[in-house]
Amino acid sequence: MNTPTAKSPAEKAGAHSPVPLPAASSGVTTAGPALRSPGSAAGRRAGGGVRRQLPVTPWLFAAPGLLVVAAFALYPFLSTLVNAFTDRRALVPGEFVGLANFQELIHDEMFWIGLRNSSLYVVGVVPALVILPLLLAMLVQKHLPGITFFRSAFYTPVVASIVVVGLIWVWILDERGLVNGVLEMVGIGRIGFLSDEWLLLLSAMFVTVWKGLGYYMIIYLAALANVPKELHEAASVDGAGPIRRFVTVTVPAVRSTMVLVGALSAVAAFKVFSEVYLMAGPTGGPAGEDTTLVMLVQRVGTGLTGRVGYSSAMSVVVFVVTLGLMLLVLRANRKEDV
Repeated sequence: MNTPTAKSPAEKAGAHSPVPLPAASSGVTTAGPALRSPGSAAGRRAGGGVRRQLPVTPWLFAAPGLLVVAAFALYPFLSTLVNAFTDRRALVPGEFVGLANFQELIHDEMFWIGLRNSSLYVVGVVPALVILPLLLAMLVQKHLPGITFFRSAFYTPVVASIVVVGLIWVWILDERGLVNGVLEMVGIGRIGFLSDEWLLLLSAMFVTVWKGLGYYMIIYLAALANVPKELHEAASVDGAGPIRRFVTVTVPAVRSTMVLVGALSAVAAFKVFSEVYLMAGPTGGPAGEDTTLVMLVQRVGTGLTGRVGYSSAMSVVVFVVTLGLMLLVLRANRKEDV
């Protein structure tokens, strides 16, 4: 016969205690083992703030780009500036000579020929690249069937290699090229586009304008898209024709873009090299009369006997002139704003 065992006071108290009810669905939870104290690791992860960044962190992200700029832009610029005051050659370190290289430039006839040709290039190219792409952009901005094809066709010379473009135009303008063949057929006779001093320079200008039309057309298209149509509608109501609307509405609306295009094209035209080099040859045309400043820098400063110091002095002159062109354009723009 089994005898009942005596229960302890704790077991007796537990037998009469109520069964714990589940938590209500109101979102209130009871404290339990899952709740961590604020001092625990989980509590710090849940309620901790944003980790403080070190001051050097942004520079670490910018370091790759800064290194590329320093290696391929800043260092060559400083090196050229230092070499301009030395007599350094290709295989000789050189010594400091002060302003001797710049004094020699004043008496160098080829330097003045290069400066003349580069300046004429700016005068001949910049007005065309400011006006013609604007007219072209107004022509292709209309939503007409097949207009996308013409936009692509006008932009194709921009993506083409300048070497390929130059060789094509040399073949077209050569003494026995396509243009002279047509001129001879109609009885005009052959023209020395690549043998005459001034015709060769004008031919190179034409190639530069032809290749740059599409690039600046895209810039003008972006500017024309921001011109309010209400201005053209109001001018039409007042009886303004297409030419008057172009002068009184379109030009003032894109004036800042025209200044930008003028500055970019002026700097590019003054530093022209490839077009003239490909069409005139390394010598710069007949007796070197079509040599530009950048071509002269390349000719003097390269080779085993290249005068690096003297060509660096010419490079400094190119930099100063291009910087002056940009400052003049920006100053003229500020005067018009006032």
